[in-house]
Amino acid sequence: MKKLTIKEVTRIGIMTAAVYVASAFLQISIPTAIDNTRLHMGNVMCLLAGFLLGPLQGGLAAGMGSMLFDLTNPAYIISAPFTFAFKFAMAWICGKIAGRQTPGLKSHYIFGAAAGAFAYVILYLTKSFIEHRFVYGFPLEAVVLTVAQKAAVSTVNAVVAVIVAVPLGLALRPALKKVMA
Repeated sequence: MKKLTIKEVTRIGIMTAAVYVASAFLQISIPTAIDNTRLHMGNVMCLLAGFLLGPLQGGLAAGMGSMLFDLTNPAYIISAPFTFAFKFAMAWICGKIAGRQTPGLKSHYIFGAAAGAFAYVILYLTKSFIEHRFVYGFPLEAVVLTVAQKAAVSTVNAVVAVIVAVPLGLALRPALKKVMA
């Protein structure tokens, strides 16, 4: 494994901060039957991290920024390790697919963003179901209702993230390549 350069660590740090800020301050909390969920712009930054930094570094930035949000919010602190893994996966998938970009072809960006965003939704909903049903032992009806509510909000988050992150990534990637050259 190659060592990260100071520039790479700096880029990861900047994107980590962007993910944290978008998660913490650009959000609307929504109560559910058992707990709550949120509409937020953190996923936009997670996908953007994958686009701009690639799978590994983008995954680290997405995972760390999202995990920092969880660690600074008592309602989410217990989910921090899962959040790191799931958001890492989101950006990694996005970066891996978008990195195969053929010059002049934008479909890899759209597919990468959609695949990353919806992989996250599946991971998050699966974890929510298992946690509420088997760890906390809530009644199946309450769990299904909560997961359905989270599915609706998470799908909106995913769609918004793809719609916003793809043009941002396409606009910013050439400028970042110039700076990195």
